[in-house]
Amino acid sequence: MQAKPCRDSRVVKTSRVFPNDVNDHNTLFGGKLMSDIDMTASISATRHSRASVVTASTDSVAFLASVRPSDSVCLESFVTWTGRTSMEVFVKVTAEDLRSGDRRIAATAFLTFVAVDDAGLPTEVPPVLPESEEERRLNDSGDERAEHRRAHRRQSQEMAAYLTTSRPW
Repeated sequence: MQAKPCRDSRVVKTSRVFPNDVNDHNTLFGGKLMSDIDMTASISATRHSRASVVTASTDSVAFLASVRPSDSVCLESFVTWTGRTSMEVFVKVTAEDLRSGDRRIAATAFLTFVAVDDAGLPTEVPPVLPESEEERRLNDSGDERAEHRRAHRRQSQEMAAYLTTSRPW
């Protein structure tokens, strides 16, 4: 398969923060932001693979700065690294104070998606071709993050083996 540039999977979504989007601290509710991150990242994965995708894991979400009702929030996502059937998607969340124009990185996230065919079976994806310095740095460190994901998944499977499904009440 021919490699695809990161720009082909880039998604940018900008929105306002409304009163129903905030928590008790009058900042953007983390769960709302995580939902938007997953939605945006899934579009990037679909653009890259041109297949149906499933979220395999939310590898990390780092909340770095609060997002206030006076801010807009911009999510930018793109595929940074690929395995045979999996894709790592990076999401950068930028908050902008709409009155002052001050911008700050509010969060970053890495998610993994698997491309699936019409039968729901994993299907191969093209490699990614990083072009910018940011894309190259994220791609170069992708193997290390993938190994960390594999180790974490093994640990999660081991833990699931001794967890109970009985009701605690």
